[in-house]
Amino acid sequence: MNVIVYNEQNSLSNLDIDIIKSITGTYEVNELVEMFKNFFFSRMILDVTALKYYDDINTYATLVKGLDPSKIIFYLPEGSSLCTTNFLSHMISLGIYNFTTNLNGVKYLVKKPNTLDDVQHIVKSANVQKNVKKSEDSGAAVATVQRPVSNTNVSSSKTVIGFKNVTDSAGCTTFIYMLKKELAIAFGQQNVLAIEIDKNDFNLFDDKAMISIKANEAKEKIKESNARFILVDLNNCTDDSFCGEVLYLIEPSTIKLNRLVRRNRDVFSKLADKKVILNQSLLLNNDVFDFESEAAIKVFYNMPPLDERKRNAIIGDFLTKLGIFGSSSRNNNNNKIFGLFRR
Repeated sequence: MNVIVYNEQNSLSNLDIDIIKSITGTYEVNELVEMFKNFFFSRMILDVTALKYYDDINTYATLVKGLDPSKIIFYLPEGSSLCTTNFLSHMISLGIYNFTTNLNGVKYLVKKPNTLDDVQHIVKSANVQKNVKKSEDSGAAVATVQRPVSNTNVSSSKTVIGFKNVTDSAGCTTFIYMLKKELAIAFGQQNVLAIEIDKNDFNLFDDKAMISIKANEAKEKIKESNARFILVDLNNCTDDSFCGEVLYLIEPSTIKLNRLVRRNRDVFSKLADKKVILNQSLLLNNDVFDFESEAAIKVFYNMPPLDERKRNAIIGDFLTKLGIFGSSSRNNNNNKIFGLFRR
């Protein structure tokens, strides 16, 4: 049987699982340990706001000394400072592997608790970010960003990738800009071209390798280009036959998803065999699992919000998964930068 401890996140009171004991309020960590150290339970679902000083990692260090962390599911306030790779990596170091920000995640973890392998990528992601920050602070080049294999290991044939927003303003334009920058660093400016069809947003980047054209000019422009990698913002262009593959971007906010479904209830069935990218996404592992189940599609990559003015290590990880960067640039254990997000 399970116990529930909650405070601010009172949605736990509606959780549909077997409960033997439920308490509400704010408790000192030692008080909670004394209350449950001799109490038998299968799982404790703990709203962390029920702990005094819940944003202090030392609170959790005290908790795991008195209670078995493998039996506790930590219910975190969404968007809080706890939902970062840095804080979560500290929790993992204490043996805490089960955390979520939603009720579906709780129910999932009750049935299938995480192991260290399930969350190890969060620690790796935190280390990558720390190393990048150190390099930036020292004024050195960001040497810790994952590198591609040498150019000779990449096919010299032309690679044309199309991008299409599924939800309104899902971020194709900026996403292409960041991909273009990373590819240019890896393979040279002359080998990368970004094309925008029937819009002029690319002009705002003031980059000669990012051009805006009409739909009827696309095939000829791609044919005459000497670039090895061509990224195409398709916008409303219906003919994508000139693309080797097309990536479909969805911003998974509630308002945009609801608007999308009201406009076209069959939209997800048409994406069932497509490469879907969740872009500007704040979804955690279990959230993405729920999204895939409800939409009946597979998410190729879950991309968090990024600062386009900086070089982001996760872009290299995405290009590796896409097959453009070689596997030697990816950790042998299937490293997942920003791994608190499920790919």
